[in-house]
Amino acid sequence: MIKKLLAEGFGTFWLVFGGCGSAIYAAGVPDVGIGYAGVALAFGLTVLTMAFAVGHISGGHFNPAVTLGLVVAGRHPVKDLPAYWGAQIVGAIIAAAGLYLIASGMTGFEGAGGFASNGYGELSPQGYSMTSALVIEIILTAGFLFVILGSTSKGAPAGFGPIAIGLALTLIHLISIPVTNTSVNPARSTGVALFAETAALGQLWLFWVAPLAGAVIGGVLWKLVSTTED
Repeated sequence: MIKKLLAEGFGTFWLVFGGCGSAIYAAGVPDVGIGYAGVALAFGLTVLTMAFAVGHISGGHFNPAVTLGLVVAGRHPVKDLPAYWGAQIVGAIIAAAGLYLIASGMTGFEGAGGFASNGYGELSPQGYSMTSALVIEIILTAGFLFVILGSTSKGAPAGFGPIAIGLALTLIHLISIPVTNTSVNPARSTGVALFAETAALGQLWLFWVAPLAGAVIGGVLWKLVSTTED
């Protein structure tokens, strides 16, 4: 179990460090910044690479919502859920702390600002409402779980799951970065919110409630349509 938790912790660390790091350091650089599309690709690549690296050890969740969805679908033991969540949250916080330490070393650093945190209303990149944030996070997390469960089922082509999952997360970010800065992952949201200088912590509840609700929906939907015993 220790090896599984270490794999989950490091995998979540990699997701937050790579995905949020690309948003913090590289997205807004004048003329050569990677923009929304680059950040979306970075998040997808973090999951793709770590799913191949440690997926065979822990299952490659890196996300409390994914763990819950797999429990609902009968693909992960419920007794392991608290430990997986703990490892994921710790990994996310360590990654965010590292990102903050690096960012603070930049010439002229005056504070972290939004620090790639998630939000709605004034904290939404394009000013979307709480309702918009809630709906899109639920829908996209449900879709993410559906892809994960389908691409890793016994009837799916063997060995291609991480690619489908990484591309799905890229697509999710391409859709929703303008709305919420994209969560679909409560651990990712929690890690950076702790260092943001905005009201991100006050809005963090939504980025737990919506992804977890979406995960349950995705797990139930997969059980309804699946024709194989996973």
